[in-house]
Amino acid sequence: MPNYTVTVATGTQWFAGTDDYIYMTLVGSERCSERTLLDKPLYNDFERGAVDSYDVSVGEDLGEIELVKIEKKKYWMHDDWYCKYITVKTPYGDYIEFPCFRWLYDDKEVILRDGRARLPQHEKTGVVKQHRRKELEQRQKTYRWKEWHPGFPMSIDAKTHSELPRDIQFDSEKGVDFVLNYSKAIENLCVNQFMHMFQSSWGDFADFERIFVRIKNTISEYVMEHWKEDFMFGYQFLNGCNPVVIRKCTEIPDKFPVTQKIVEDSLERGLTLEEELKEGNLFIADYELLDGVTPNATDPCTLQYLAAPICLLYKNSQNKIMPIAIQLGQRPGEDNPIFIPTDDEYDWLLAKIWVRSSDFHVHQTVTHLLRTHLISEVFGIAMFRQLPAVHPVFKLLLPHIRFTIAINTKAREQLICECGLFDKANGTGGGGHVELVQRSMKTFTYKSLCFPEAIKERGMDSREELPYYFYRDDGCRVWEAVTSFVTDVVDIYYDKDETVQEDEEIQAFVKDVCSFGMQDFDYCEFPKTLQTKKQLVEYLTIVIFTASAQHAAVNFGQYDWCSWIPNSPPTMRKPPPTKKGEVDLKYIVESLPDRGRSCWHLGAVWALSQFQENELFLGMYPDEHFIEKPVKEAMVNFRKKLAEVAKDNKSRNEGKKLPYYYLSPDRIPNSVAV
Repeated sequence: MPNYTVTVATGTQWFAGTDDYIYMTLVGSERCSERTLLDKPLYNDFERGAVDSYDVSVGEDLGEIELVKIEKKKYWMHDDWYCKYITVKTPYGDYIEFPCFRWLYDDKEVILRDGRARLPQHEKTGVVKQHRRKELEQRQKTYRWKEWHPGFPMSIDAKTHSELPRDIQFDSEKGVDFVLNYSKAIENLCVNQFMHMFQSSWGDFADFERIFVRIKNTISEYVMEHWKEDFMFGYQFLNGCNPVVIRKCTEIPDKFPVTQKIVEDSLERGLTLEEELKEGNLFIADYELLDGVTPNATDPCTLQYLAAPICLLYKNSQNKIMPIAIQLGQRPGEDNPIFIPTDDEYDWLLAKIWVRSSDFHVHQTVTHLLRTHLISEVFGIAMFRQLPAVHPVFKLLLPHIRFTIAINTKAREQLICECGLFDKANGTGGGGHVELVQRSMKTFTYKSLCFPEAIKERGMDSREELPYYFYRDDGCRVWEAVTSFVTDVVDIYYDKDETVQEDEEIQAFVKDVCSFGMQDFDYCEFPKTLQTKKQLVEYLTIVIFTASAQHAAVNFGQYDWCSWIPNSPPTMRKPPPTKKGEVDLKYIVESLPDRGRSCWHLGAVWALSQFQENELFLGMYPDEHFIEKPVKEAMVNFRKKLAEVAKDNKSRNEGKKLPYYYLSPDRIPNSVAV
């Protein structure tokens, strides 16, 4: 009788093992094996991290093994099991790998294909075609779209983390409990004594030091010491945690009537304002998005305010970006003065603080939440709904949406929901953040996710003009590395453009993203079909880059840049000034967040800036979804390219007071998971 040897690997995460009964059936091209209980006498099978082997006897030859069916039946009470992979050794000495990397829960069965990736049009037999179709039918029932707010990208249909499909939940929910993490952070930062002191102002700037954790030689400490300087203010537009707002200014907008006379003291080259514009030395940051957004009114004891400033920046003769004019509202007039560096010290300082606070809101809600978290979730849901596990693009993208749907669901449950943590300390809490997302969706295009194009569109692409824009330089290198890796993988499975056009699953995937995920908004310009390999490469590069590098660039610097509260106030408690010469230090301190809000904010930016335990960084693929050699070689090349970028990054940062390391590949997690 022919004998097949089956090797089963159990996951290493907590609670991966099981005491339930595990049955296996081998499905061959000729016939199926009997349903066999995998059990060794007097042995504890399927323990966490175990690799166990079993013999499956069959009466006759099964032909080519096409599928492996695994069933779990309860022994005592349901005990979930995480299966990594199964290897089948045939009587002829062939080894066939069946990657699984899934949970079996309740009385569920899982049917696995062998590990070779295949496109739908290349399937040969009815059995595998049907398996492919059934898998997607099941997934579409499990992963459903739902609108969280009108005008938002769609999200997963689940109210709480525990309602999510088991395969996309966190290994332990405790690790991602925001309430717990923020409270823990507040405790670790030793600021809990101020926690409940809402409405209580600090005495002066130095007072903020009482909650500021000094970590020697870090960016946050440097920010605390230099935050008032114009150089420091300007530098953050290039390399802070929101380096995507600044753009080349080609003409002064009518709503911001800056004249030669107003700024002449700041211009260093002996040129007129008009000439400086032509030379390309002027830049602008416009927070129009915030105009008319409802400020947080959840605490009747504390009025909170928002502004929509415009800031003109000038590249001086040392190539530093310096602010030269700030207007705190969008409509010019007597009560909306243009502040300049030669104004009274406190007038100018408060104007800059307002810009920093506005930048914080746009950063949190648009740059971070919408343009990394929510869009990665859209890609993830569409992937589960339209690409079966055997599709090469599913295998390629899965590591880059790991835990994203889970972290977003948790955020909707605790953080950005009504009365969530976001309302506690943020000027856009209580609904303002929802308005902000809805507004920015109107200008959110597919092309704006394409890194080099987004940089170019803002007129920020010249390295000669802007030699110190490290976000651009490092981002372009990581983008190129990802593009090159994706190209290698696409070339393995798609020999020509027609192959892309004939892949109905990939076409369904991009259509799902556009028609459901982005709700078919006319202005989003997400493609509904892909015609060429080049388009497919760009699309997949966008998915991977957004989830990894772009998220890292705008997330992990939050403690560095936002922990010194006057540099990044999460809310303002006095309205923006309407006249010059009326502001003193007391007014500024009373405008800044009170003690309680300061602590909540500090806990939040600290918790958000931490890597996960066992973080997987860009290019690390420990789960072997791909078994083909060419793909493994492409991964090795990818890691080499990334290591080179990291090495160059390290040597550039050597001895720098303000290193830029957020886009160093050894600090870029694979996916949005925090």
